[in-house]
Amino acid sequence: MTQPLARAIQKMKAAKRIVAFTGAGVSQESGVPTFRDHNGLWENHRFEEVATPEGFQADPVLVWRFYMARRQLAKQVKPNAAHLAIAGWEKQFSFAGVVTQNIDGLHAQAGSRHVQELHGNIWKTECSRCHRVEVNEATELSADLPHCRDCGGLLRPHVVWFGEALNESVVHEALLWLYQADVIIVIGTSGAVEPAASFVREAKQKGAYVIEINTQKTALTPFVDLTLYGKSAELLGGPLRI
Repeated sequence: MTQPLARAIQKMKAAKRIVAFTGAGVSQESGVPTFRDHNGLWENHRFEEVATPEGFQADPVLVWRFYMARRQLAKQVKPNAAHLAIAGWEKQFSFAGVVTQNIDGLHAQAGSRHVQELHGNIWKTECSRCHRVEVNEATELSADLPHCRDCGGLLRPHVVWFGEALNESVVHEALLWLYQADVIIVIGTSGAVEPAASFVREAKQKGAYVIEINTQKTALTPFVDLTLYGKSAELLGGPLRI
């Protein structure tokens, strides 16, 4: 066993409050492509058209078709060993939670009950008029655009688009978890998306021990205490399964 791996296991076993901070790389290992990939979800669409409030206002049908395609893809994937290992932490520590940048819902599907979704959830809708949020798992667009059953307003995907602020209550709870954590495991994120990446740096300043798992160096690597290079499913499902 390598020294970094042994150190990570020691820190994790000694933790009372452990928080996973996850990004697209975790879901990518389940088969969900990222928009940075050559074959990613954004390849045939400019993000201004499908992931901004202005794009939705200009062509809601295009946006809903795009997100229905993402839902159809998400239906085909399952949580991997990393998702399952993280869910298991809730039984091992006095507190364990997940702060995620992902919108696919795979952490909850794996069994995690304490999840803060910074960028929303693809399986939820939000009314553009009254802002009611509810679960909707449809994968095909009906003849008419979806509308709110309460006020009749046009429904939109419950995700944070470019140019939009993160939900204040979600950010508040996520920061509370991160600031109180003994150990934070940063998994599969480039560390390039703000303000989310700054949350990890702030938590480290408040005393958290930060372990990074990634296949390559990231923008967060210079700030963390320990980096383990490799796939999260292989590490968390193998030597780091505690």
